[in-house]
Amino acid sequence: MKNLLCALTFLSAFHAFAQSADSAVFYYQKGMEEKNAKRFLVASKQFEKAISFNAKYTDAYIANGYANLEMRRTDPAIINFTKAYELDSTNNATITELMNLYFSYRQYAKAIAMAQKCKECTGAGKVVALSYFQTEDYAKAEKALLAELAKNPTDAELNYSLGRAYLEMEAEKNAIVYYNKAVQLDSTKSAWLHELGLLYYTVNDYKNAAVYFNKAAAQGFNQSNDFNENLGFSYLYSGETNKGEKILQEVLAKKPNNKDLLRDMADAFYQMKQYDKSLDYLQKLMEMDPKDGQALYQAGQCFIKKGQKDRGQAMCDKAIELDPSLNKLKKQKAGSGFGL
Repeated sequence: MKNLLCALTFLSAFHAFAQSADSAVFYYQKGMEEKNAKRFLVASKQFEKAISFNAKYTDAYIANGYANLEMRRTDPAIINFTKAYELDSTNNATITELMNLYFSYRQYAKAIAMAQKCKECTGAGKVVALSYFQTEDYAKAEKALLAELAKNPTDAELNYSLGRAYLEMEAEKNAIVYYNKAVQLDSTKSAWLHELGLLYYTVNDYKNAAVYFNKAAAQGFNQSNDFNENLGFSYLYSGETNKGEKILQEVLAKKPNNKDLLRDMADAFYQMKQYDKSLDYLQKLMEMDPKDGQALYQAGQCFIKKGQKDRGQAMCDKAIELDPSLNKLKKQKAGSGFGL
């Protein structure tokens, strides 16, 4: 009797299991039909029913993950792909989706870990390279980015990322090479164009700086006061003084009495040996503050350069009385600017 009861219990459990398995398959197939018809919300509900009958239904988790991705529901998608990965850690499709989702979630360590589990998966190398870049490990990023570019030299994002990595490593010349490749491949990225302009400005290539600042503006980059200051000085230093001064005057109109800008303009004209122009801006500084020793010293330097040495030296001496810290400049050799 006892054996009979055990047998009946086993048969009952087996029958229930078989029914559950059949139901899981039924709802999975219904889900696939809905998914193929692009009714993703309905499909997702069918896959959830399939999973309710079989909690280890790997294919249903994967299909539900894809359905959620189609609806841009990334949180449920990552939950489903994670469950599928727990059930089968060898499925490359699951690994690829988790790799991409972790990257989009800025979970770069997890993205790298997934990519390294499936190095042959599409995009794995790029994810690793960009993840190293995003985590500011520029040494590893450089190596990985170069390896990826060897395989795909026309990838604009990879070129930009390598250029930016070189910039962060203070290798400006290398940075310019890859920034140029990036903007040639994709000329719509206003931020990239602006950064390239700043790079040229940093290495004193003001003509190219102006070119790329203007390209950035043409692509919609915000022309803030800082942007226009950089553009204006690029024109000044590249010899287009009228253009540069006009832009900087417009900035001054928005930022009246800005001493730093006035002083920088005076210094720029001094470097270009336009001493009268430099004096115009120094005069404005001294009108704002008659005790501005720095402006007075700079004016004295202009007069010395103009050949009025006695007048200029007297102004420099007076400036040092106002600001004794300027005395150190007497011992310095004259450079291209005021040296302040």
